[in-house]
Amino acid sequence: MNQPQQAGPDQLAFQQYRTLLFSVAYRILGTAADAEDVVQDAWLKWSAADRSQVADPKAYLTRIVSNLAMERLRSTRHQRETYVGPWLPEPILTGPNTADGVATADSVSMALLVVLETLSPLERAVFVLKEVFAFSYAEIAEAVERSEAAVRQAAHRAREHVQARRPRFTADRARQRDVTERFFAATAGGDINTLMELLSPDVTLWTDGGGKVRQALKPVVGLETVARWFAALGTATYQGIEPGQMRAELTWINGGPGVVFCGPDHVVATLTFDFDPEGRISAIHNVANPDKLHAVADGTRHELP
Repeated sequence: MNQPQQAGPDQLAFQQYRTLLFSVAYRILGTAADAEDVVQDAWLKWSAADRSQVADPKAYLTRIVSNLAMERLRSTRHQRETYVGPWLPEPILTGPNTADGVATADSVSMALLVVLETLSPLERAVFVLKEVFAFSYAEIAEAVERSEAAVRQAAHRAREHVQARRPRFTADRARQRDVTERFFAATAGGDINTLMELLSPDVTLWTDGGGKVRQALKPVVGLETVARWFAALGTATYQGIEPGQMRAELTWINGGPGVVFCGPDHVVATLTFDFDPEGRISAIHNVANPDKLHAVADGTRHELP
């Protein structure tokens, strides 16, 4: 942000809540670029506001960001509905602190963000503020400029919808990390037998190339099909990059263990994983649309509340 080096009290107040504002916007929008734009727009509104009338900066800024994010979500809805192939959220690099908090990590996981895509903008904003940030119904009603009754209704609908599509279970973070490392090694070595041990019987691979790069336009489903797909990775040329030129790194993406693939001069794709109660991989999200890899390419790690 283009702010003077000597920050005044208003800038300090904004900076104090900046991480929170990005966290709210990213979960509502599912893209880091849009979330950053919304935070920037919130800064402009904050700068222009009569702050002597603002009793609670946190509530005021959350209201601005929630409404800007809902507005942007409505304007991008058609674009997402006409997207080539599956639309996946834009991945972000996260730090170990985000991964250590199970509830926080789950709330920013690809799997949950994909489910949130199916909610209306209001339901999504209400769900994020209530379930992730534990705002009261009264605070949310003020933030999204609706009645408390309307907010309760939206929260109930959103919660039921999410629970039906995303069953919750206790995730063993160490087990997830171990399975990801073994999957990584088996993919590199073309070890189909190990891959089949690590994948759930009804595993689903979602690939997002956005029409910019070649990817499967429909989900790839089933243990053997997905295992063969990854066993062949180490021997196949991908986007014109020979296997010997491709680098892969295990890292933290969206609160969980993931993989970043890089060519000689750019990030090529990311993989993130969802796990079943037995700790096997139940879903793989592969983002290869270059427009969605800027947040990973710039290397910024987000410690999200």
